[in-house]
Amino acid sequence: MAARPNLMPARIVVPGRQASTPQRGGERKGPRNVVARNNGQEGVMPDANPGGAGEPGWRGELAFLRRVLIVAGVVLLLLFAWAVKDALLLLFAAVLVAVGLRALADPLRERLGVPSGRAVAVACLIVFVPLGLVLVLVGSEIRAQGALLLDQLPEAADTLQSRFGIRIPVPGAPGAQPAPDTSAVGEVARHAASYALVAVDALGALVIVVVGGIYLAADPAPYRRGVAKLMPRSRQPEAEEALEASGRALRLWLKAQLMTMAVVGLLTGLGAWAIGLPAPLALGLFAGLADLVPLVGPFIGALPGVLLAFNEGWETLLWTLALYVVVQQIEGNVLTPLLGKRMVSIPPALLLFSVVAAGAVLGLGGVLLAAPLTVVAVVLVGKLYVQETLGRSVAVPGEPER
Repeated sequence: MAARPNLMPARIVVPGRQASTPQRGGERKGPRNVVARNNGQEGVMPDANPGGAGEPGWRGELAFLRRVLIVAGVVLLLLFAWAVKDALLLLFAAVLVAVGLRALADPLRERLGVPSGRAVAVACLIVFVPLGLVLVLVGSEIRAQGALLLDQLPEAADTLQSRFGIRIPVPGAPGAQPAPDTSAVGEVARHAASYALVAVDALGALVIVVVGGIYLAADPAPYRRGVAKLMPRSRQPEAEEALEASGRALRLWLKAQLMTMAVVGLLTGLGAWAIGLPAPLALGLFAGLADLVPLVGPFIGALPGVLLAFNEGWETLLWTLALYVVVQQIEGNVLTPLLGKRMVSIPPALLLFSVVAAGAVLGLGGVLLAAPLTVVAVVLVGKLYVQETLGRSVAVPGEPER
């Protein structure tokens, strides 16, 4: 005869207790696991809510509340960063100063065994003593030529507008906003007050950047570790490595940029002196500083010289245009290939839109720091997102070749 199927009811097993039969009257106590029998084999099926009916709900609510608090904290952090964006720009400028000082101090520390603090002190002497001597020797000439340049620019802008109908917003030129008080005393007082305020702000910002840069250069490791600790613990080593790569990329960019600015300023100043333009030293200094802004900086640096050339005649204007064209050709076709190994390769379109975006969001400080900010952004995105998150191999500026 065929074996009859097992029709016995399943046993009820309570976690932590022995299996028991159902209570009389159909009452059941506590959460249960069902032991199913199939051909003599038993399998335990866990209950859907082993921890109690209300516990998973509380856990879900706590997890949701935690996510909400994290999002709120991120939003508050972004709002705070926006409120102190000027201070953050000064901090980034101080980081650039620290990168430059470490570029001089590290060879002393590695080759001569000089302690880190003393190496940074020697680097400060190497940088700031020559700058102080230059300011003492030619500082008065720079101020005089700068004042001459500011005095003659409005007249040059007036000549350009009268001949070609092109208006350039130069302070004191036609089209500038008229002053409410037309008296000579009021005009002088307003100019003196505005220049004094600008000078005080610039001097204060410069002191903060230099002092902060020295502190950062003396011992950068704690600051780097502190920033990395803002990331999850499992990602902190990758974050610290990305910050180190950003520092190396900034060092490469800074070396190449300073060399380029020095050559552009020197060639422009000598060419302006040979042509006979007024204030050649100021023109060369302005052209070198304007070269800090990528792509649009050379055009900004050429503007004062071209404006002044309008007052000197067509021949001077043609020579001046030729000077700036030659200088930019030397920069693009000679300096860039020579410094190619030390420069950080960033797509030109990305640099252009970075300048526009930084100027719109951060103002003049953003325009001046657009290039190094873009370098850091490219390194962080390449290291933390493309390599670590997506797992793709990509060349990152400042990363050692493998």
